[in-house]
Amino acid sequence: MQDLCLLPAHELARRLRRREITATELLQQHLDRADRLNPAIKAVVVTQPEVALARARAADEALARGEVWGPLHGLPMTVKESFDVPGLPTTWGLEAFRHNMPARHAVAVQRLLDAGAVVYGKTNVPVALADWQAFNPIYGTCGNPWDLSRTPGGSSGGASAALAAGLTPLELGSDIGSSIRNPAHYCGVWGHKPTWGVVPLEGHQLPGDVCADSTDIGVAGPLARSAHDLTLAMEVLASPLTVFGPLGRTPAVWRDHGLPARQLRVAVMADDPQAPVDASVGQAMEKLVDFLQQSGVKVSTHARPVDSQEAWRLYIPLVRSALAGHMSEAEFAHALQRAEQGDGSPTQYPSLHWRSLTMSHRDWLRFDEQRSVLRQQWAVFFEHWDVLIQPVAATAAFAHDHQGQRWERYIQVNGQPQPHTTQMFWAGYSGLCGLPSTAVPIGQSPEGLPIGAQLIAAPFADPVGLRLARWLETEYRGFVAPPMALA
Repeated sequence: MQDLCLLPAHELARRLRRREITATELLQQHLDRADRLNPAIKAVVVTQPEVALARARAADEALARGEVWGPLHGLPMTVKESFDVPGLPTTWGLEAFRHNMPARHAVAVQRLLDAGAVVYGKTNVPVALADWQAFNPIYGTCGNPWDLSRTPGGSSGGASAALAAGLTPLELGSDIGSSIRNPAHYCGVWGHKPTWGVVPLEGHQLPGDVCADSTDIGVAGPLARSAHDLTLAMEVLASPLTVFGPLGRTPAVWRDHGLPARQLRVAVMADDPQAPVDASVGQAMEKLVDFLQQSGVKVSTHARPVDSQEAWRLYIPLVRSALAGHMSEAEFAHALQRAEQGDGSPTQYPSLHWRSLTMSHRDWLRFDEQRSVLRQQWAVFFEHWDVLIQPVAATAAFAHDHQGQRWERYIQVNGQPQPHTTQMFWAGYSGLCGLPSTAVPIGQSPEGLPIGAQLIAAPFADPVGLRLARWLETEYRGFVAPPMALA
């Protein structure tokens, strides 16, 4: 018998509209499944089943009257813990906000509700959304459904784990340092980091922060078990308004030449000396290149938009300074002291971390000016190529490690130790300039763990990357459920 909880969101939405299953029945199946699997995974951390069941019953009654609320009518789902949902706490994994109860929905959550979704709960995150793991003192540690001893990724780690385990068909995440792409890669699902500014972040902030878009790198976007679901979600989430920001005053109208996926011009950057990838990732990328070439896609393994060293040199200062406004006076004083003391070479990550958190506005403006040069170089690149494909991370999901600072934790890459933070290179290469990037599964490691890639497109060309993702899902690799989801 087919497990409905492992079907893609668009298929469930179709069955709901045809009244092949009721919203109430589908929600109850997900609640029952969460009761069975979630205690071991700890992906879904807070729920409101009675509120959700009441909305599901209302969705069924509306459909019986011939009313359709939208493309997600009656679809159960969860959202990342950092998005506001009345009746559920928004803590970001911080003990100080354990009892923070928002009064209104985040704008992105409201758009999902307006499209008919039934939000029944929220998913696990790391403290302050600042790790490629998902653990905190409030909700504990989220495991990867493929191997509970390993991370599901972060910071949207609970989101990706819930999807892979069949606890939800659709998720809302956020990404400033690969927080959508990285969990999708580790759990074998799909995730889309949109062009900066097209999905509103209002309601994705803690009390005291009025400006939700205070970071010029962070975005909100969907995760799912299908690229088709990402497309469906983006049609709901994307703002029709004019976007103001580092990409200029640009109407948020998608740039889409409408070419079939086979006619796209694709560059592939499978490895880089700034952040070497493991052989398992490299081999998965090679197989993807072979498939693209055999399918008649124009492929280059040499074309590069920007210098890797320059991208890394700018990303860490700009991403770390983007988060400095959230620091308390005591935290800032500590960071300033560490910056003055120095932590090794000025180019090593610890030193970059502390100096970036405390840089002057004058220094930030200089970095931003240099970033504008990279944007111009990306624009030239996209005159010749439609998509750049890269790894998401250096390895498949690694074992839980909660000790010390992130740069003090190591993974093994081809038998050599690599700091966790080195992998942020793959987050920042495109994230620095606000480019859309779609994470897709492309294979498995020798240990049977998922491996993904990210498809990077031009600003506002999200549909181009999503089109390639849909084609790859159909022609190359679809969703594979972890064994525990099939038990």
